[in-house]
Order: sequence, then C-alpha cells, then structure tokens
Amino acid sequence: MGERPNILWYCTDHQRYDTVHALGNPHIRTPRLDRLAADGTAFTRAYAQSPVCTPSRASFLTGRYPAATQVLRNGAAAFPAHEILVTRLLADAGYDCGMAGKMHLARAQPIEARVDDGFSAYHWSHHPYPNLENHAYADWLRDEKGVDPHELFAKTVNGYCGPGVPSDLHQTTWCSEMAIRFITQKRGGPWLFNINCFDPHPPFDPPPEYLERYDPTTLPRAHYRQSDAIRQQDFGSIQQHSPEAGNPHGSGPGEPGVAWERMTVQPPRDYDSRVLLAGYYGMIEHIDHQFGRIVEVLRDTGQLDNTLILFHSDHGDLMGDHGLMYLGCRFFEGLVRVPMIVSWPEGFGHGVISDALVELVDIAPTLLDAAGVEASPRMQGTSLAPLLRRDCDPGFHKPHVVCEFNDSLGTTPISSPSHGTMVCDGRYKSAVYHGTELGEIYDLQSDPHEFENLWDDPNCAGLKSDLLRRHLDAVAATHDAGISRQSAY
Repeated sequence: MGERPNILWYCTDHQRYDTVHALGNPHIRTPRLDRLAADGTAFTRAYAQSPVCTPSRASFLTGRYPAATQVLRNGAAAFPAHEILVTRLLADAGYDCGMAGKMHLARAQPIEARVDDGFSAYHWSHHPYPNLENHAYADWLRDEKGVDPHELFAKTVNGYCGPGVPSDLHQTTWCSEMAIRFITQKRGGPWLFNINCFDPHPPFDPPPEYLERYDPTTLPRAHYRQSDAIRQQDFGSIQQHSPEAGNPHGSGPGEPGVAWERMTVQPPRDYDSRVLLAGYYGMIEHIDHQFGRIVEVLRDTGQLDNTLILFHSDHGDLMGDHGLMYLGCRFFEGLVRVPMIVSWPEGFGHGVISDALVELVDIAPTLLDAAGVEASPRMQGTSLAPLLRRDCDPGFHKPHVVCEFNDSLGTTPISSPSHGTMVCDGRYKSAVYHGTELGEIYDLQSDPHEFENLWDDPNCAGLKSDLLRRHLDAVAATHDAGISRQSAY
C-alpha cells in the first residue's frame, strides 16, 4: 500500500437499507452501487445513531454518540464549538477537503451557520428548494443553466409524490458536477470530497424520466397488518410524523400533500405505498447514475485505485411500514438501518458482503485509520479498517448497536417531547420510550418485519429482564466522561 488514499464520501438522506439490487432487492436498478459492492465491502446491518438527520450527521462526522455530542435536535440554534469534525482533522493532516450539499448540523433556514469543517471548497445546499440564502445549487441554476429556481420548482409536484425537475437541472446532478470539478483539480496531496445530496428525502419527486421507469403495480407493498392501526394508538403521544397509522394499502395516491416550501412533513392518511416506492426507487436510481458519473471520472483520471469510496445514508424512512411514513421516535428497521458500502482497491479487500453489526459512528475513526491519522481518544466509534483489510473476521465488529431520539424532530404534530433509545444485538431489538410505560422487543430472527412486540408477553419476562439490563449498559456507554483527568483531586 502506497500513498494515502483520496476519499470520496457520498451520503444520501432517508435511504433505507433494502434499496440496493445486489444486496437482495430485485425491484430496483442500482448497477453502479452493485459494482461498488463487488469491488469492496457491503454491510447489510449498518445502523444510524439517530433516526433523525442532525444528531445522526453530528455522530458520524465526529465519531461520537448523540449523548456525547449533545447534538440531539433538528433545528438546534448552533453546533457545539468543542466538537471536532473528522474533515477538520483530515484537513489538518494535509487533505484538501471539499463538500457539496447539506451539512444539517444546526438550524438550516434561511442559512446554516458554518462550523470549523476544514473544507476548502464549500458548496452549501441544504435542500433543492429556492427558499434559502447563499444557496449554491440555486446559484448554479441561475448562473450556469439560465434557469430561475422559483419558476423551475413551481412547475413540479406540489405534494408528497410525483415528477420533479429533469435530471440535467437536478440537485443530485449539481452535486456530481461539484465533485467532478474538485477531483479533477491538480494538487500535490490527497483530497476528500463529501457529497450530501438531499434525495431520496421526501417528497418522492425524481426526475420524470426516472419516475417512468417504475410501475407501481409491480412493486411490493409496505410491511403492514390491520393490527398496526390498533398498535399505533398506544404511540399516539410519541413524536413522529405519523401520529396515527395510515393505510398504505390504499387504492390511490392518497390525500394531497403540502407544498414544497414545507417539504411535505405531514404524510397522508391513506395511500398506495407502491406509488411512493416508485418515486423513491426512481430517486435512488438517479442517485446511482450520478454517483456512477463521479466514479467514471476517477477511473478515467487514474485515481480510482487509490480512492477510498464510502457510500451510505444518514437514516432510512418508514415508507408505509406499520402504517407510518417519514421519521419519528420509532426504531423499525426501515428507519434506523441504512446501506453502507466501502471500497478502496489498493487498500481493502474485495467482494465481501458482511453481516457484522456496524454503526455510522464508526465512520470517522475508519477514515482516520485509512489515512494514517491518529484518532482522538474522545472518539467512541471503532474503526472498520481491520475488517475491511481482512485482518479479522468480516462477520463480526461489535456486539450491539445503539440509536437514540431525544426531542429530535422540529416538524411533528406531537408537541410534547419524546425520548427513546434502541439497542440491537443482531437478533433481539429493545426499544425503551423513557418516561412512559411503552417499550418494544422484537426477535428479528423469527419476526424480521417487527410485527410481534414481545414487551408485554408473560412468556418473555426473563428475556425482557436480560435485554433491559444490557440495554441500560449499552446506552450508558454512549455518554462521555468529559475532560480528561490530570490529578486525583
């Protein structure tokens, strides 16, 4: 292994784990991600540390759990000055770092205050809609494409699902353009480029030409039973976008959504989840194509072999499972489990699909390890590099994963705050809704779609007691002891 690797870091928004063709989804087309998986390691059980954007992003950018960073809310006034981003550490170690898309480490409208991120190129676009200040994507539309952003989006879907802007004017395409410009610059050292596209965040509005590629009638329905509507009544006071379970097996598109200015935070009550899925898959196929453009440039410029490529999402989306949509204080697999693929031809192994439990908090120490930079002792994640190099069992990384929601949503019809934590050991998942009598236990081995809640099952009392003891230990371990001790007093 020679030079330090370049790093292409591609993060999507709201992308579930089950959205890559090569990893078992026959209904979606992702040929570039399939090839990336063949060239590297694909993790089938990667978990976010929060089911909501800001705490999740703060966690994987710092290598620290939300309880340690104290970044737990979307819409927070500021990002803590004492938290250090991995991109800052890499920039200090000689990397030329750039980004395009969203950061979402704090309040994003009308503009997000920039943190000490280490980026020499900073193209900020929290979302594609033209109601932001200093919006680099909107500037690109006006200055380079000759298109008025307000007029462009006024012609697109005014709801939660339908055709969006064409591919050549899309924010995801703009992200690729910014990345290609950066990685083709001449420089004397390694680079990192971080792409944070908005898709497949709702509304589900892919370019029209990609929406047309999916026939809703051929797609699977959401995981839903009639009993979900009754079960959800117990969780009506828990913060989420869906306070009531809707019917994802409806016959039509459902009630109209809200205008794009509010990004459809209020989901419909009755809808056909297959219609949503068609839009969602169209967005992901478009991402796959635009991601592939960047990889082709790396190949054409001779940089691919020494570039570490990381592809993942910040969290998933409920997509109608159990009658729920979007986000909230719940911990179903579709919401907290994400795709994650890592490739570095010169430094890591090839063609492995790993079922090891991994977390997004592991990303920062992994990148530092690959770059030969010592991680801070305050980082809580564990480097994946030994597994990726095949220096250890690719089927095991850690005994459990942890996820937390603490008054995290700013856009929910539930006004009272909610605090929930989840621990999963690969087979059993426990979720505790603190301050309530509510809890969930699922056996993912026998019940992978999480229909049978064992929390109140008297036959599982011993199992519950054991899981809650381990749950408490796992959650306590995500806290930070603080400033290092220098004396005994």
